[in-house]
Amino acid sequence: MELMDAATCFDALGQPTRLGLMRTLLAAGTNGLGAGEVAEALGVPPSTLSFHFRALEAAGLIAATRQGRHVIYAAQMERLRAVVTFLVDACCDGNPARCGNLGLLLDQAMGNAAVTPSLFNVLFLCTRNSARSIMAEAILTKLGRDRFRAFSAGSDPASEGPLPEVLSQLKAMGHDVSSLRSKNWDEFTGPAAPKIDFVIALCDTLNGQACPDFGATVMTGAWPLPDPAKFGGSPAERATLLNELYAALHRRLAIFAALPVGSLDRMALKARLDELADPHAMAR
Repeated sequence: MELMDAATCFDALGQPTRLGLMRTLLAAGTNGLGAGEVAEALGVPPSTLSFHFRALEAAGLIAATRQGRHVIYAAQMERLRAVVTFLVDACCDGNPARCGNLGLLLDQAMGNAAVTPSLFNVLFLCTRNSARSIMAEAILTKLGRDRFRAFSAGSDPASEGPLPEVLSQLKAMGHDVSSLRSKNWDEFTGPAAPKIDFVIALCDTLNGQACPDFGATVMTGAWPLPDPAKFGGSPAERATLLNELYAALHRRLAIFAALPVGSLDRMALKARLDELADPHAMAR
């Protein structure tokens, strides 16, 4: 970071409300917060806060993205690391270990310190919640380990539950299917529901219904995939199509599970999520 660039950032931060705003967004992590939530947290009128949002955005310290009816603001982590590094990288003539805690600060700014990963909740949606979303839930549960928790639901869940051939396919691939069931997406709304970080739709439409409001900060994606309930042909041909569907989902979710979600800013994370909808992009 150049001297003038750093001065621009420090000038933007040199005001109490903006410092409070910055700390509030940092506490929210990469998902960010809506403008109203920040205003409530700081006790500042939204009309006043908009001026400070613009100043920090102009300095590249925060970025805004539109999520449905909401505008979400998130801290730009790489930019902030550069600011902190600018302050301390010349510490003690290039030997920051002599500065005690400043040495640790530099390590954290450069991304070298050990960081406890966050746990992100991912909800997969499909109208019937009987095949594609069930597959995705099982795959990410296995791939995500201690970084992701996977759920699935639908607007009109199948009363008979997941397709038997889907459960058989998942069992054959080593997945635990004992807890898989078709669920209504209403289970994931309201104060008792888990806070959802990502919502990924796996079908073209959800029976014409608008998705519930899972929160202003949820990150959304759409990966339309063929419906196994509509697969035709012989049992062998259906099994082949099911294998291809499983492989397509597994490729996407393996890439998704490897993303540095905690360090990507909101716009970069949204771009990566959208890229995964395109199989040609994944091959590049």
